[in-house]
Formats: sequence, structure tokens, C-alpha cells
Amino acid sequence: MSQLDAIIVGAGPAGLTAAIYLGRFRRRFLLIDGGDSRANWIPTSHNHPGFPDGVHGPDLLARMRDQALRYGATIQSGVAASLMGEASGGFRVAFEGGGSATARNVLIATGVKDVPLPFPALFDAVQRGLVRICPICDAYEVIDRDVAVIGEGDHGAREALFLRHYTDRVTYLISGDPARLSPERAAQLAESGVTTIPEAMRDVRVRDDRILDFDHGDGRVLEFEVVYSALGTTARSALLGEVGATLNDAGCAVVGAHQRTAVRGVYAAGDLVLGLNQISVAQAEGAIAATDIHNQLRGAAD
Repeated sequence: MSQLDAIIVGAGPAGLTAAIYLGRFRRRFLLIDGGDSRANWIPTSHNHPGFPDGVHGPDLLARMRDQALRYGATIQSGVAASLMGEASGGFRVAFEGGGSATARNVLIATGVKDVPLPFPALFDAVQRGLVRICPICDAYEVIDRDVAVIGEGDHGAREALFLRHYTDRVTYLISGDPARLSPERAAQLAESGVTTIPEAMRDVRVRDDRILDFDHGDGRVLEFEVVYSALGTTARSALLGEVGATLNDAGCAVVGAHQRTAVRGVYAAGDLVLGLNQISVAQAEGAIAATDIHNQLRGAAD
């Protein structure tokens, strides 16, 4: 395969939006789909514009994939194993299992991976909406319900306080060292009426659409209608690190105007980028990156 105009790594909302735009810009590009977009975990999103009745994450991805294919996208299933600059210009992406492709530009849209709750009983509960990860996305759906947040330190406390705006029945289950919760944040939780339990969930079961938390050493059984995981994420930024793009302490990509990284010709978009992790934001960033790639290829000024 001769050198392409662009390679997109990641087929979530950001990567697929970029593919739609590049297809309509009549560019030669390859979209690498690892098959594990975070959006696949969304049972139903009710805050995505244009879907007043909600849209299932897999359905949204399927619609976007079909749209990209209609405009000539080449989509390859697989995982990008490495990214390196070419001496003659451009970049080479090598694939797990062999093979590679080169392009003048690369857009990395590999997203982040959520730190999972260590309870097998809760895996299916994600698809049922009993376990959630994004209060910005769906706190509206838990108004006046019994909600727990499991997390560490001040980060988890912030999510508990955010949810307090929607329900007065919020419990913060502290995972890890309780000392990581600052006195100031602990005071905020108390003043807001958030119940704080300095120990993580123990023995968890799901029954009658409620999550039951057992074995706290004193016979208590805690019941919740929804549990939010605030255990954090891991940025999938290894490819960006290989070419020297700037990352923050959490491994997220730092970008400038038009989603450009510090490496010319390398772009980043979506949850991998420092900022608000929302589908609509990822789509906007994918559109911005694709448009800049097109303009740079046609020699347009910044």
C-alpha cells in the first residue's frame, strides 16, 4: 500500500467522525478498529443530541461506521502495535500480527480504559444500567434514587458531591486508603449529607434490580439502585509516547489548535485528550482534526 493521506487509530466516536469527514474530503486513509470502543459499554445515552428517546452505544457506533463506509472509508480490524516516523517523511503504523501502513498524518483516537470494579457479578449490571461510569452523561436518570459511588480520595468524593445535586441518597464507598480523602473534602461530604463508608464494597450480589453489598464486618447489608465507579481510567497513549507527543501526568494527550500534538502530522482526539469525556466532544474533536489534516494536505495556511 502506497503512502496514505492519513491513518486513524481507533474507531470510537472521534475516529469514526474523522473517517466520515476524510471520506467526504476525498482523502485516502485507513481506519484501524481495535473493536473495543468505550462507547460499546453504553446501554442507552439520553444526552446525545438528536436522539430524544436515547441511543444505544453499539447502535450509534454502527450508524457512524455505516456512514463512514458510504463515503469510501477503508476500515481494518486489528490493533496498532507501534507508531514511528519515517525518514522520508510521514509515519508508519505497524499492526499486531504483522503488516504495516504509512501515511503523511496520523490521528490517534484510542481513548481510555476504565479501571474495572473487581466483582464479576457486576459485569452484566453495566449493560442493565445498574453500574455506571459517567454522572455527567446520565445523572439525570438517577434522580431521587439510592446511589453509591466507589472511588478513592478526593476524586471519588467529587463525583459523590456532583450526584448529590440529583438525589439526597448518596453513599461514598472509599476504596483504598481513607487517608487520601482530604479533611476539606470530607467536611464537604458531611455538610452535603453524603454518607461516607471508609471501606470498599465487599461481597456483591445483584437481586431484583438492586445491588447488595455484604460483609462489612458488622452484619450490615447495603442496598443501592445504582453504583457509580469512580476508580479512574488509564489513557491508551503508548503510540503517542513513541513519537514524542506531549502527555500530562495521567498520560492524556496535550493538544493545541486543531487537535495537533507537539509532533507535526500527529493528531489526537476523543477521551484520550485532556478535557471533557463526552461523545459529542469526541465527535467535534474528530471533525476538527480531520478538517485540519485536509487543509494541511492541500497547502492551506493555518
